[in-house]
Amino acid sequence: MKEIQSEKLKSTENRFAVLPSDHVKIFTSENEISPRDVQTIPEVFDQICEKFSNHNALMFKVKEFGTVAVLASNSVEWFLSYLAAIHAGGIITGIYTQNSPDACHHILESSKANIVVVDNDEQLQKILKIKDKLPNLKAIVQTFPSKISTDEKIYKWQELEMMEIDDEIVEIYQERLSKIKANACCNFIYTSGTTGNPKGVMLSHDNLIWTAHNFFDFCGNFKYAKEVIVSYLPLSHIVAVFIDISIAISLAATVYFADENALKGTLFKTLNEVRPTFFFSVPRVYEKIYENLSKRFNESSGIQSTLLSWARNAALNHHLNEVEGHLGKYIQYLLAKPFLNKIKAALGLDRVETLMIGSAPANKEIFEFFLSLDLKLIDAYGSSESTALITCNPPNGVKFGSTGKALFNTDLKIKDPNENGVGEICCRGRMTFMGYLNDIEKTMEVIDKDFWFNTGDVGYFDDEGFLFITGRTKELIVSSGGENIPYPLIENTVKNECEAISNAFLVGDKKKFLTMLITLKTKMDQNGTPTDELADESLTLMKDLGLNYVSLSEILNAGPDKKVLTAIQSAIDRANEKAISRAQKIQKFAILPNDFSLSTGELSSTLKLKRHFVLKKYKKIIDELYSRIRLNSLKK
Repeated sequence: MKEIQSEKLKSTENRFAVLPSDHVKIFTSENEISPRDVQTIPEVFDQICEKFSNHNALMFKVKEFGTVAVLASNSVEWFLSYLAAIHAGGIITGIYTQNSPDACHHILESSKANIVVVDNDEQLQKILKIKDKLPNLKAIVQTFPSKISTDEKIYKWQELEMMEIDDEIVEIYQERLSKIKANACCNFIYTSGTTGNPKGVMLSHDNLIWTAHNFFDFCGNFKYAKEVIVSYLPLSHIVAVFIDISIAISLAATVYFADENALKGTLFKTLNEVRPTFFFSVPRVYEKIYENLSKRFNESSGIQSTLLSWARNAALNHHLNEVEGHLGKYIQYLLAKPFLNKIKAALGLDRVETLMIGSAPANKEIFEFFLSLDLKLIDAYGSSESTALITCNPPNGVKFGSTGKALFNTDLKIKDPNENGVGEICCRGRMTFMGYLNDIEKTMEVIDKDFWFNTGDVGYFDDEGFLFITGRTKELIVSSGGENIPYPLIENTVKNECEAISNAFLVGDKKKFLTMLITLKTKMDQNGTPTDELADESLTLMKDLGLNYVSLSEILNAGPDKKVLTAIQSAIDRANEKAISRAQKIQKFAILPNDFSLSTGELSSTLKLKRHFVLKKYKKIIDELYSRIRLNSLKK
């Protein structure tokens, strides 16, 4: 991690980029060059990495392998803080920006952080509230201007660049730099806490760099100094660290930093401006593209609609045939490409060479939709503990529905398989993490004596060695009768039965029967917060039912409306017909007063469902479902 190949940094009000040049320019929101002098990359490292390292990691008496924490949205300062901490012989860790002060305290206290870097005043206030309970914290650095008046010494990012370097400290710095070893820990990745208190995953330099290069060798389609990446997933998450930093450094890639509202809707504008060559996302982002484009396609008519259907069918036919090993109607596909290229350009995906999906299961419908646009989604699988990647679909040999094959030099096995070959997925290799911070017992639970990492995920191999994931060992509801019930399968089945349903949340752990919390699709505001206004899919359902409702509150205030309840019950009945036992059938449901989102707390920073949060937030509604006989929903 000590070597950097990036050649130019640039920013505008909402975007930073590492561009292929040998100078650094920082732009203001007016798109004018700021007073900062143009500098070469070596000069930037002298100024930022050495000064940050010296005056913060050393002047504040940070010990070797001390921790620097960053509580900020993705930015150049985040990127440089990461590199600076490592150059000082330290360890970097990130904190999700939506974390509460208590959650921040857990990370800062357990990592014994000596320095914390924040961006805006909202994040600064969180640290000021808990600072007195953090004896190891030596300094707070803020990258944004502040309006907060405090007696605490807050170091400004700009101050770091103006500090003079003491010769003695430089000598210590150089000594530490020379002592950095590949097998030393350099990064704590805290799990998102979707099932409990976040654990600190310890990753080494070797974990990150070896896995990145192994990934390049496996895919074989990356171009050095030619790749363009959008950084938008939180750098607190392993996928963002792996792609935006490890891969970017190793490939000398261009990195654009999206603004802080990327996951709330602004990402699509950034994609359109940047036109990345390599893009990774979680299923929910692709689902949003699918929903928006499907609506526009359905609204088209005449010759445009006919051409669109023909072109999409030609592309889908070609790619599905390609998977089977033959070309299909290749001439039609070639003729359709120019038409589809316009759609890809409108999405900002016309230059993309590698389009990846992961972190959560995705429906087959999503894969086929993107194939019809001549965009091949490459599914991959990994975790924080495996440095982001274990398996990946080969770009020229994708098998849809699978998460691909094991990367090179990666051991993979199925532990205790049943008669169908399904069991726990275990992996072993240089991508395996060092262990959980301050928790030997938890580490020993997942890494056995032969160094196999037990992922907790369940799956099987097909005859060609492709891995298919069927769930998690912990993705089970255990009824009071002792039956194990896989909730993801049931939830997805219900959602597939009614397009107006956004989330179907199964409840029933240690209960006599299953119930479900339903959210209907509503429009989001500019901050990604669900509004009361029904989305198009919900409006279509209202129209089909002969209802004139345009808001969720109207439905709920009507009792909730019996026709809506009946429609949802019908979807659940169809799902229940596919259940393999009576215990897996849903008996009751409730419509919630809002959809799930990042801003309302039900989703994590990577848009994963926080089940323990949902159970706590809607406990009253859940208790009502189990205490009353009559099926109904609750009013807002």
